[in-house]
Amino acid sequence: MQQAGFTAKMNQTASNTVVKLDHIKVACKDCNLFQLCLPVGIDAKELEELDSIIKRRRPLKRGEHLFHVGTPFQSIYAVRSGSIKTYSPTEDGHEQVTGFHLPGELLGLDAINLEHHPCAAKALETTSLCEIPFDRLEELSTHLPSLQHQLLKIMSKEILHDQSLLMLLGKKSAEERLAALLLSLSGRYQKRGFSPTDFYLSMSRNDIGNYLGLAVETVSRLFSRFQEEGILNVQRKHICITDLPQLRTIANTKSGGRAELQ
Repeated sequence: MQQAGFTAKMNQTASNTVVKLDHIKVACKDCNLFQLCLPVGIDAKELEELDSIIKRRRPLKRGEHLFHVGTPFQSIYAVRSGSIKTYSPTEDGHEQVTGFHLPGELLGLDAINLEHHPCAAKALETTSLCEIPFDRLEELSTHLPSLQHQLLKIMSKEILHDQSLLMLLGKKSAEERLAALLLSLSGRYQKRGFSPTDFYLSMSRNDIGNYLGLAVETVSRLFSRFQEEGILNVQRKHICITDLPQLRTIANTKSGGRAELQ
């Protein structure tokens, strides 16, 4: 099956729940991802204030950068459609993948302290984003308690994600790592109104291996093994999870604890 990207898949199968590229001027209050990336429970006037500071950027093409390492920090970004990978360059000139960001997720928060981006962000496919100038957001949050609370929750979640990743890389086997990533993607797609068991991977096997600290050959072998064991059906980047309980068992209980990435 030809990979058309996560954005195309969403537009084809769930056009009523996805912000299409040709509708990127939609206001926050009309955006179906609103509850995922921004707080609810604010009145119409406050929502207009919030919407007034958000910029709709032109879509990024596959392989195009949103920012590079060392780019001065000015804004945080919300993915509207498509997907982004973040990575840091290593001393030998390679990449260390640090995360995959799907629609409704924010990125750029790790630059607040240093005031420049410690990693780079690259589009894995055609991707549209909202840009939120941080100084305006900070000013607005001083009189919107719900916004301030949401930002703290998001930052807490980022810390939890980093802790989960460190545990995964330090304590878990190769099969547990891959199972945990697939479960993470499954849950994140489900939050967006899509199937938790049938989706496309916008990231390459190389990126998955890099992120999980595994050789690409190991990743490919594990996909084949999971398929042979009846846990997955794999057609290139198309994944169909056929035994979700077993995938959870591999990720969460084999070593007596939760391994699922947030």
